[in-house]
Amino acid sequence: MSLICLPAGDTFVPVKIEENDLYGGILNFLKVIRPNWISNNITFKTFTDGITNKLVACQLDSTLNDENEIILVRIYGNKTDLLIDRNAEIRNIKTLNVLGLAPKVYGIFENGLAYQYYPGVTLNIDTVLDVKIWPLVAQHMAKMHKVKLGDDIKQDAVVWDKIEQFLSLLPVPFTDVNKQNRFASSFGSITRLRIEFERLKSHLNKTESPIVFAHNDLLLGNVIYNQREGTIAFIDFEYAAYNYQAFDIANHFNEFVGLSIDDIDYKRYPNKEFQTSWIKVYLTEYWDGVTPNESDIEKLYTEVQQHALASHFLWGVWSLVQFELSDIDFDFGRYAEIRLNRYYELKDDIFKELI
Repeated sequence: MSLICLPAGDTFVPVKIEENDLYGGILNFLKVIRPNWISNNITFKTFTDGITNKLVACQLDSTLNDENEIILVRIYGNKTDLLIDRNAEIRNIKTLNVLGLAPKVYGIFENGLAYQYYPGVTLNIDTVLDVKIWPLVAQHMAKMHKVKLGDDIKQDAVVWDKIEQFLSLLPVPFTDVNKQNRFASSFGSITRLRIEFERLKSHLNKTESPIVFAHNDLLLGNVIYNQREGTIAFIDFEYAAYNYQAFDIANHFNEFVGLSIDDIDYKRYPNKEFQTSWIKVYLTEYWDGVTPNESDIEKLYTEVQQHALASHFLWGVWSLVQFELSDIDFDFGRYAEIRLNRYYELKDDIFKELI
């Protein structure tokens, strides 16, 4: 099997890893990027918490692996290329890796990539509130927000383009009649969603949140805590792009409410005391050690509550696209209902503040 070195220096392997032969496809890929690994001595662990991609950890028998290296292989979900700019994703990971903010990419194949494993554990609804951990997350996000990409990279807030993209991918009607009936019952029509989108955009455009280079998908499973080293790392940069500072923070706080669709409880949404403490740590790092005053903290706190709406709307519409396209066993229709219902629940009070 030949390998192709792309101009960017990435190793591309012309392999497509199929669902019905996951490990076989991965072995063909590993033969190229790790030719010294013997197939019979490789172990696999498949992670099941992702709802768009499949993630497999690959490791050579420790007696044969001097560096005890673990390689993560991510296989893209069905038709996710319609949602995600894969070239931008690779560029972003490589840029952030140089700065110590993202894992190293080992290779790319037709429907995925392989990258460095970060030792540690993903956060959960308890550890994300741990006083030893959450300041590290705040500081790490601030460091990422200070990253400057090249002048040729679009530096507008990506959230509006993303929502527009997702709305354009919604089918008229859904191919499954039961899905169409459920969509109509819960959301009315795409026209209604588009009208709501324009209203949301017109209100939030009045905010003054700075535009920064953001992760945009900082759910708890994308934050790795290494207790031994006392460090935090972020993973999965599929949606990383320039965006509103307050959006990235709000999007993270929205994920405090539960890890699974059956466990979401908005009573877990962090209270103002927690958020302002978090924001103080974040701003101190973002401003290179300058301590923010109460006015600075309150301003960002207010912007975060406003941009929480955009987070709910974005992922609600995203979930409706997945409801049509995804072959993963997950109730995307229900998740869309949860996120968009939360949006409608909060919007009037927040819009009043922006009139």
